[in-house]
Amino acid sequence: MTPTHTDSSSRASTDASTRAAAPAAARAAEPTATALLLMDYQQGILAGFETATALTAAARAARAARAHGVPVVFVRAAFRPGFPELSASNAGFQALAAQAGDRLLIGNPGTELAAELERRDDEPLVTKKRIGAFAGSDLEVLLRASGARRLVLAGVATAGVVLTTVRMAADMDFELTVLADACADRSPEVHEVLMDSVFPRQADVATVAEWTAALAGAGNGLA
Repeated sequence: MTPTHTDSSSRASTDASTRAAAPAAARAAEPTATALLLMDYQQGILAGFETATALTAAARAARAARAHGVPVVFVRAAFRPGFPELSASNAGFQALAAQAGDRLLIGNPGTELAAELERRDDEPLVTKKRIGAFAGSDLEVLLRASGARRLVLAGVATAGVVLTTVRMAADMDFELTVLADACADRSPEVHEVLMDSVFPRQADVATVAEWTAALAGAGNGLA
């Protein structure tokens, strides 16, 4: 997880006008059956990214969701010592685990969420075992039990947990919105391609400002 000095999320808001995101944000602002997922904002992963802008945006999204009655669900990756959950045949994740070392072990500070997100005790913390938020976790059970049909997604990295979760959630028939400026990737180019050309095939793309404005505009229905 090599740090980069380019903050890909900072460019997302400048391209918002090309995405027709306002209607998307309005749809995702309906509180009934909507959940905000904040994914992989944990210390051991953030250490490999330049995420200041995205983290600030994610924190704003969390505060707005709470203020308007939208549940916030956190997702992290964490493993037992020795990574027994990982198959030797999964070369990609084995390499990732070797690079991360103890930072992804249960109980290690690397699995703790960024303090800026101010997770509350009643907000679920889902532990996954692969790149996507659903793999090896009880996320689907939790969402189905809550009646969630719409997922608003943010996370690190754009080409990792966000992309994988978008693909899986779309196949599971969830309606999706991706908060562009609350996501970050090592490659600004990859981040932009995903937001502009890939995600819109299966999800609405909006900025946090657009989504929070839609929440505020929904009035008493969100209180």
